[in-house]
Amino acid sequence: MLKVNNIVSGYGKVIVVRDFNIEIEKGEIVSIIGRNGIGKSTFVKTLVGILPNKEGSIFFKEQDITNVKAHERAWSGIGYVPQGHGVFPTLTVEENLMTGQLINKKKSNLDFNLVYDYFPRLRERKKQKAGTLSGGEQAALAISRALVGNPDLLVLDEPTEGIQPNIVHHISDIITKINQDLGLTVLFVEQHIGLIQQMSQRCYAMDKGTIVGEIQNEEVKNYEILKRYLAV
Repeated sequence: MLKVNNIVSGYGKVIVVRDFNIEIEKGEIVSIIGRNGIGKSTFVKTLVGILPNKEGSIFFKEQDITNVKAHERAWSGIGYVPQGHGVFPTLTVEENLMTGQLINKKKSNLDFNLVYDYFPRLRERKKQKAGTLSGGEQAALAISRALVGNPDLLVLDEPTEGIQPNIVHHISDIITKINQDLGLTVLFVEQHIGLIQQMSQRCYAMDKGTIVGEIQNEEVKNYEILKRYLAV
């Protein structure tokens, strides 16, 4: 589904991500973990096309998208939920979903029942402005907006930011269910150990802009292994 080879990226002359390599198979839920400020969000922005990569290559569904623009990557099937959720605060829930629907070239009718079934609170609040929602509801809306674009890969940058612990586990359960129901591949960046353990089938550990370890299967449940990469 996704293969990233030796990516180098950053801001201007400042290199943040270097020699970055990961591979993700169709249907996996994979996390990238690491402390604050080590380049996780920079990598995500490079992956979705917001930041250009200076070196290396990105292959998605066996197609080279290294130099493909961000909106074309979205059209190709990469759904993106930015850090802080990124909802449009002055638009209603329904209007936010309509912006996500614009990416979906396979389906033109505005049927949001699928995401409303996963997040029924959004159905109740569909005429409410997104800026008045709670942090958990905004997270649900951001995920739903990406889903209506019919992605093959869902990329989430710090999905737990700004939401209560009990909502974190609810969001995790829903994403896992979506993965199982739809076969959706999920890549997420996270520091919340509980969410990492609950959702991840495996993890890539990141430090100083590069991948420094891979945590497989049962090792994901080992708190001490995760803490090694997340502790300040």
